[in-house]
Amino acid sequence: MADQAGKSESAVPWWQRAVVYQIYPRSFKDSSGNGIGDLQGIIDSLDYLNDGSDASLGVDAIWISPFYPSPMADFGYDVADYCGVDPLFGDLAAFDRLVAEAHRRGIKVIIDWVPNHSSDQHSWFKQSRSSRDNLKRDWYIWRDPKPDGSPPNNWGSFFGGPAWRFDAATGQYYLHQFVPEQPELNWRNPMVKEAMLDTLRFWLDRGVDGFRMDVIALIIKDELLRDNPVNPDAPPDLPDNDLFGRLQQVYNMDQDEVHPILKEIRAVLDEYDERVGIGELWGPLPRWVKYYGEHGDELHLPFNFRLIDIPFDADAIRQSVAEMEAALPPFAWPNYVLGNHDRPRLASRYGGLAQARLGGMLLLTLRGTPTLYYGDEIGLSNGTIPPEMIQDPQGVNLGAHRSRDVCRTPMQWSAAAVAGFSDAEPWLPVSSDYRSRNVAVQREDPGSMLRFYQKLIHCRQSSDALTIGDYQPVPAGGPCLCYYRQHQQEKLLVALNFSGETARLPELDQGQGRVLLSTEMDRSGSVEIDQLTLRPFEGLLIDLSLL
Repeated sequence: MADQAGKSESAVPWWQRAVVYQIYPRSFKDSSGNGIGDLQGIIDSLDYLNDGSDASLGVDAIWISPFYPSPMADFGYDVADYCGVDPLFGDLAAFDRLVAEAHRRGIKVIIDWVPNHSSDQHSWFKQSRSSRDNLKRDWYIWRDPKPDGSPPNNWGSFFGGPAWRFDAATGQYYLHQFVPEQPELNWRNPMVKEAMLDTLRFWLDRGVDGFRMDVIALIIKDELLRDNPVNPDAPPDLPDNDLFGRLQQVYNMDQDEVHPILKEIRAVLDEYDERVGIGELWGPLPRWVKYYGEHGDELHLPFNFRLIDIPFDADAIRQSVAEMEAALPPFAWPNYVLGNHDRPRLASRYGGLAQARLGGMLLLTLRGTPTLYYGDEIGLSNGTIPPEMIQDPQGVNLGAHRSRDVCRTPMQWSAAAVAGFSDAEPWLPVSSDYRSRNVAVQREDPGSMLRFYQKLIHCRQSSDALTIGDYQPVPAGGPCLCYYRQHQQEKLLVALNFSGETARLPELDQGQGRVLLSTEMDRSGSVEIDQLTLRPFEGLLIDLSLL
């Protein structure tokens, strides 16, 4: 739980201080009038994200989900060209303008990198499947059928069905752990590794500041492709085609051999000044923490999803944070997320807007780098997608309740038609509350969710205690989660009430503090710390520096 006190101001990398904002480009802002968001739409919205004034959201970095050329079988995560831009989103010139305009505003640019699989329309795979003798055959994972003609092993796809697709022309199966149109690259082949590392350099040379690396723990599989064991704890009501859910994921991900490759990926990043590597991965904490590298030479930030999956409860969150802080080696920097393009919206998952505000204060005051998901700053909830309009392959194959479309609905900019997102019918329907829940309306309301996030981010960025300071938990139980953030002489108290009832704070320091922000945005000035009570789902940020 040590802070960065031993480092000079200049020695703290930008990504430790940054607030990262994820943009799902299809759904952020459409500039071309085709109902799909694009790169120019992001450029047009950069002042909203950070124009240097308190009136903007104030984020430090944007992470842009895939915009590569793609048949869109998995909406861009099936990459047909790692060094291009799909015409839906613009072109390389538009991307270069985006980087230049973002950097002009002090915004770093992080992009998705999808190293586990390409599209079946990628030229590499077209060559690979053309014949067993093709020089790129071994760039993907091909295996003979079992004697009875069945797939080589029992692995299931994340999206339903087996993880193997038979290719009649060459008489072998290829591996795909997502949709069949996403064949998996063979990272055991040195030529694949070098080609993929070169794709990193392509974007680094164009000025990107880092990468969010998709399903990074999957890139190396068990060399023998052994069957995964049956999961004895699998839910009994899984769909018939959910083979993945019925197995323990032992041999298809998180192999020890992935770590030397991550060191090589990190070495490429280190060829450039202060670029960041962020990895999407899951797993038990002792395995997860290994992705920082034994000497801090792998990922800068393995994404920490633990707060998404635990109850909205002070004790559960306190324990999760404590476990991660205890597991981190001294060089490792924590990070937190509460939502993304794969998970239900924060406001829907937590049960309401008051709870969502509390979640926002939690996310932006814990020690570590926070990542916001577009729209959470205005309280977007899960969209309503009629079954016939579901587009997500996970929802199509495994049922509407598994669809990720609900968290990918268009950003709500104004009360104009289709929420000011586009001049055309959008690719997914906008939420029904867009006339009252949008950026334009909330900019004019001093108590709105947007104004709350603006103030919270401003508080964070003006405070060394919140950005690089020590985290000191208050070990009391009950419905309130309390902790101190401290750097040198600056000391702040964060107090969060996770119950629907008024709650008295646990025994804390006596004396006065100054309220910097309440989730209700209606408290300020001096308070007596030992007499504080919190309203239902209220959070307070209090400056104790004068104590």
